[in-house]
Amino acid sequence: MPPPALRNSASWLERLFDDDWEAVLHRVGRRREEVLDQRYLDQELLYAATPPHPAKDGPRSQVVLGGRPVFHPGRRKQPFLVLTAAQADRVARYLTVSDFDALWGSARDELVPRYGGVSAERETRHAFEVAHQELTAFYAQTAEHGEAVVKCLPV
Repeated sequence: MPPPALRNSASWLERLFDDDWEAVLHRVGRRREEVLDQRYLDQELLYAATPPHPAKDGPRSQVVLGGRPVFHPGRRKQPFLVLTAAQADRVARYLTVSDFDALWGSARDELVPRYGGVSAERETRHAFEVAHQELTAFYAQTAEHGEAVVKCLPV
């Protein structure tokens, strides 16, 4: 989303995401989006890592769940998360140079059992690698255009 178009209002963001994706994309004037499925928390494991090496507030921790929260009135829904154009650029640079094998190695033991165990590891790893490539491309293109990122997390 172009930074000048961004509003710091949960009501405005709710209206922005109120329609189907085509209408949302038309409204923000862009054709870039990345949609993670309901297992986005598992994708987050690749980037946030687990103790003893958790990600700080830097680019690693902002890939999936990072951003400044914009809370809904009453706070009953997941907040929107907003990354500034500068933050999106840092995430893009991080993802561009990150080593997927190292990311997978840090999360593998936790992820493989959730997706069918060792017998399904090859397919599981491939699915996470494809999602990583898509996120990398999304953030790289977003950074290239100097845009901010708004995240609307599923309930």
